[in-house]
Amino acid sequence: MGALILGCGTAVTSGDWRKLASASGSGAHEIPATPSKNDVDPLLKADEVDRVVVHGTDADLAAVVLRLMRTERLEDVTVGFVPVDRKLSHVAQLWDLPVDSVDLALTGSDRALPLVRDDNGGVLLGLGVVAPATGTVYCDDVVALRGDASRIEVRPGPAGVSVKVVRGRLRRPATFDGRAVQFGVDGTRPVRDGVEYPRAVTRWTWYRHTEDLRAIC
Repeated sequence: MGALILGCGTAVTSGDWRKLASASGSGAHEIPATPSKNDVDPLLKADEVDRVVVHGTDADLAAVVLRLMRTERLEDVTVGFVPVDRKLSHVAQLWDLPVDSVDLALTGSDRALPLVRDDNGGVLLGLGVVAPATGTVYCDDVVALRGDASRIEVRPGPAGVSVKVVRGRLRRPATFDGRAVQFGVDGTRPVRDGVEYPRAVTRWTWYRHTEDLRAIC
């Protein structure tokens, strides 16, 4: 069995990429930022691949994990992550990755983490944002918002999703945890791991997938 090392976009100019490529040889591949099906799927077809390491942004990692989900490889492939900028990576904070995560990504053990997806064909690994929000939001059966909020943040959590509703600077944010969060709001463009959805929507759901992610962290 072997590791597939993916350097996304400008990440291939970094020192971390040189270390990853040197350690992996022919298993290292340079692919575009936020890679597509055509960029990733041919590389996943090899039966011997049991570990994927992504060097890039949270959006790059989410794009690769989406392909693992779509090709039904979540159960048999572990996923490591080497962020290009740890300070800007919400995934690095959630996974508690060390400053230098190359060795961990290449040799560390995995643990099961909830994988969050949405009803518009994407996944969420670090941070989802709806801002502003006007309408009604449910976390499972609990009303998280009825009215206006300046910002709603959604992250993967122990049960599935962790939700923070920010109504204003002078009010303490309200937090909720559950298996899913559902939005019925005025037209808005949710942001998934730093990438804005291309059109405005009035309904949106983030929810826990039936399979977990085998994350190396």
